[in-house]
This record gives sequence, structure tokens and C-alpha cells, in this order.
Amino acid sequence: VMKKEKRNFVAGARKMGYSTEVADEVFALIEPFAGYAFNKAHSFSYALIAYQTAYLKANYPAEYITAFLITNADQSEKVATAVAECRRLGITVLPPDVNRSQDSFSIETDGEGNAPAIRFGLTAIKNVGLGAVEPLVAERQKGGEFKSIEDLCRRADMRGMNRRAMESLIKAGALDCLGDRGSLLHNVGRILALAQREQHLRETGQSTMFDLWGEAMPAPLPSLDLPAADITIKEKLAWERELMGVYLSEHPFSAFANKVAAGNATLCGHIDAELAGQTITVAGMVASVRYSFTKDRRPFASVMLEDLDGRVEVMVWPNVYANTRDLWQEGNILLVEGKVRLRDDRVQLNCDYVRRYELEPAPQEEPIVAEEPETYPPPAKSRRLVISISQTSDEESDTAYLHKLVETLRGFPGQDEVNLCVVNGEKIINLRLSNIYTNYCPELRQRLIELVGEEGLEVEAND
Repeated sequence: VMKKEKRNFVAGARKMGYSTEVADEVFALIEPFAGYAFNKAHSFSYALIAYQTAYLKANYPAEYITAFLITNADQSEKVATAVAECRRLGITVLPPDVNRSQDSFSIETDGEGNAPAIRFGLTAIKNVGLGAVEPLVAERQKGGEFKSIEDLCRRADMRGMNRRAMESLIKAGALDCLGDRGSLLHNVGRILALAQREQHLRETGQSTMFDLWGEAMPAPLPSLDLPAADITIKEKLAWERELMGVYLSEHPFSAFANKVAAGNATLCGHIDAELAGQTITVAGMVASVRYSFTKDRRPFASVMLEDLDGRVEVMVWPNVYANTRDLWQEGNILLVEGKVRLRDDRVQLNCDYVRRYELEPAPQEEPIVAEEPETYPPPAKSRRLVISISQTSDEESDTAYLHKLVETLRGFPGQDEVNLCVVNGEKIINLRLSNIYTNYCPELRQRLIELVGEEGLEVEAND
């Protein structure tokens, strides 16, 4: 195409009285520019925004990152990146709190001149919408902090709060100021029942004998007397990661951080383009795993490894993955050695060998090196995913929902079949998605549960 355009350009220039040599020289300037061209207005706009945002981050880092979090609150990867940047800059990120948080992320100061902190917003918690928490924030601003879970049930309008939203608030720690996380979670039904009862009393105008005395005799709060229920720190951290995309109580890697700092391992957040081509060792926790296949159907994995400082993508190609597949599970702490490379301006680490990273080294454990195996284990027996969805009267919304579901399944190619069970009124339609085969793994399971809920997902053995 460019050769044809050059002939046209040169011919046109000669008609205008220019020589062939001049036309060739001018076209030689145009040709490379056409590969990626901006006009001046476009270039200026980009440069101005780049300058403004750089200035704001340098001079108002807490405000800048808060704005970034508000904009990207529904993207857990970007939230995690921003929180890691806060750690690097020394900015405190506070957990969600029904007595402190706003609807979205906000800046909080202690009134004593200390550096501002960023408070997690209530709607930044998965499964929690604005309709559920807006009345809580409004009541707190009007009548002061909630003194107990019973006080919350009495004062706040919780008609927009369903069980799932309440469980998510509790799991994320937003109600820690009102009670023990385990006790509250195991008594969600009683809490919501009390809130509904108090709401009914307000709506019907019913009063108690104490109301006749007005403010001189405040009505006593009903007591729920919630029995204690223990939860482990592992459960607590898993909930935080699931619902907010980050660990806020503490990081599972914290116990390993000092050992890494004292050793020769590189921190995840310090791996950049300047290390391209170098072989390094990095220790971190497996944050997420995406499985795929090469053109010749050999499995490999793209793993996100993280520590307290940041994240790095680790590519585990078939020759390594075949012997180490059991290690690449979310939550595992690993020591990885490999070569840094750049791909589409992204820094990646090509894994050469890997082993578990223990606080006390296991001398009998040898690194698993990247030697090509003679044979590959046969693929695991395929499964059948049965996904149940309901059809509504909103055709546009149903179509978008189905597209999202299909895109999610196609993001994890594999050998597992997929069946759709569509509930349409009293009819149930079973559909076999013959053009989609997926790889059922923990990350896919989590994404499907976010779309259809646990009750909408079944996994069967494919005989």
C-alpha cells in the first residue's frame, strides 16, 4: 500500500513542478511517521495531562491516589497496584469502617498535623452497592457514630441491605468496630431480622411505653447476645483479598519479608526495564494464576507473584510447568529464578526453576530446573460445568450478561465442557456450548461465582 502511495505522491509532486529527488526526500520523512502519527493538538493534549498528573502525584500524593482509587474502585488489580504504591510512598491505607468510611475512598486526617491517610470506601467492597450503605453514612453523619450492632439496626435504614451485602461488610472488617467479625458473620440472620423489626416499628409509627417519656427516658436497645465464633487469620485475610483485592489486616508474606530483605532475592516491586536480560531470584506469594495452552496444546501458566512491595508477572512455560504444576497455587510462597524480559512494554520474568520458600529451609528439597521432560503427563479427566442463569424481561441486560459470561469462560481455554441451564419463567432450557471448552481452576471459579453465585455453578465429572 505504501509503495502505491509513493508512486502517486511522486507523480503528483512532479505535476506540481517538483523534482523526483525532492519528492522522494519528502516521502521518506512521511513514511515512518505514518507508522504511529499524532497531530500537534493531540500530542499537546497528552503532554499537558501527563504533566498535570505528574505534578499532582508529586505534590499531592494522597489526594492523587485517592482519586485514582475512586476511578478504578471496581478493578481489583488497579486497587492492589495503588495500595502497593501507597506502601512505597509511606501513605497509610485504612480499612473500611462503618463509623469512619464514606461511600467511596476518602482522605482522613487525625487533626494533629500528621500525614493524611486513605480510608477504604464501603462501596469498594464487592457485593456492596450504594443503596445499601448510603443510608448508613447519612444516619452516622446525622446522629453520630454507631455504638453497637443493635444501635446500627435501630437507627439506620437497612431496607437496601441484603444478606450478601451484610456478609461482605462483615468479612471485609467494616463492622469490626461494633463486634467480633466471626460472631457477627455467624449471626447475620439475627442481625437482619432485628433491623427489619426496627424498620417496621418506625414505618408503622408504633411506640413503646418508653417513647411516652420522650428524651428523658430513652428506649432500651434490644440485646442480640451474639455467641462467640472464632475465625482464623487465614480466613480473615482470604476474605479481605476476595472482597477488596488487597490484604489490609496484614499480608501473608509479612513473615517472610525480613528473610527476603536479608537475602539476595529481588523485591517484586523493584523489577523494572533496567533489569531486562538479567537472571534474578525473587520471592513472593502467588496472587493469581491464568492457565493457557501453546499452539501445540502444551499447558503453561501466567502467574502474578507479589510481596509487600509490589507485583511481577511470571511466565511458566511448558518445560517448567510440566514438573511444577502443583506449586502454582494461589497463596503459595515461592522462590523463583528466571530471566527478566520486556513484552509490549510490560516487565515479565521467565521462570527457569522454582521451589517453595520456607522460613526454615528444607535441605532435602532441590530446585526444579527447566529440563525438557521426555514425556508429558496425560491431561486430567475433563469435567462438565453446569451454569444456571435466569432470563429477565430486560433483553439488552440479558445479552450483555451472557456476553460477559462467555468472555470469562473463553479467558480460560481448556478441555472442560460447559452447559447452560436457562430458567425462563416456569421453563428450563438446557444448552450445550459446543464451541467453548474451558479450564476449571480456582480463578475461573471465583469469577463465575461473582457472575452467577455459588448456587448457579455445578461441576460434574465428564464420563
